Amino acid sequence: MVTSTLISAAVILLYLLTAGWLGIRIFRLRLTAEAFSHTIAALAGLALSGHGLVLYREILVEAGFNLGFFHALSLVCWVIALLAVLIGLYRAMSNLVVIFFPVAALALLLESILPGTSIIPGGIAAGLKMHIILSVAAYSLLTVGALQSLVLAFEETRLRNREPVKILNILPPMQILEELLVQTLTIGFFLLSLSLATGLMFMHDMLGQHLSHKVVLSVLAWIIFAVVLWGRWSRGWRGRKLIHWTLGGFASLLLAYFGSKLVLELILHQV
Repeated sequence: MVTSTLISAAVILLYLLTAGWLGIRIFRLRLTAEAFSHTIAALAGLALSGHGLVLYREILVEAGFNLGFFHALSLVCWVIALLAVLIGLYRAMSNLVVIFFPVAALALLLESILPGTSIIPGGIAAGLKMHIILSVAAYSLLTVGALQSLVLAFEETRLRNREPVKILNILPPMQILEELLVQTLTIGFFLLSLSLATGLMFMHDMLGQHLSHKVVLSVLAWIIFAVVLWGRWSRGWRGRKLIHWTLGGFASLLLAYFGSKLVLELILHQV
């Protein structure tokens, strides 16, 4: 327990150091792709590796998988931080790392000081394990998409109002942001579809398993993201319409997963 606490403290410092250093390079040098130096990449790798080790020790317990509220939150934030690094390297979006690394640090801190227990037996079917993995991956990708839409909304509003802001100099053009957003939503929607399909196969009593609200909100999110992609490909949706529908889908997905876990585990104390 002490070892995990020390590792968590070191990882939190690494997350904040990496985000701070990268932020300084971006704002001072007005860099995007070049801001991710070898040193920063090494620090990011250490932080993500350390966080992954903590998750391994805390989630994989003898009885199965401990996916309590803050453990699940930490896991999702770790996946998001990893995606932010990969996207930053691939499409010159280092600003995602600056935002998500402090969020991952906060999630790890909450996991350390507010541990919870929600055990999923280790002997569950392989399909159910796949459902959990797909759910985490889909939620993480669509969260990244939601952040991208917020950045796009900020840039679109400032340009519409003709208000020059220094940060606009380091953000990618709106066209690139929109393309990256659609790519992220497409992959996230595909994973969400697989997650819903595998989850429904193992659902026997929707009311008894306290899953009715989660299923309804997840399906609603799936429909909204389907409309987003249809609107983009068939109607050429851009700008505010694309942003608003994306955020609506993410809000539904947020309530479906973390909203239900918050109520059941932390308020009703049902696991």
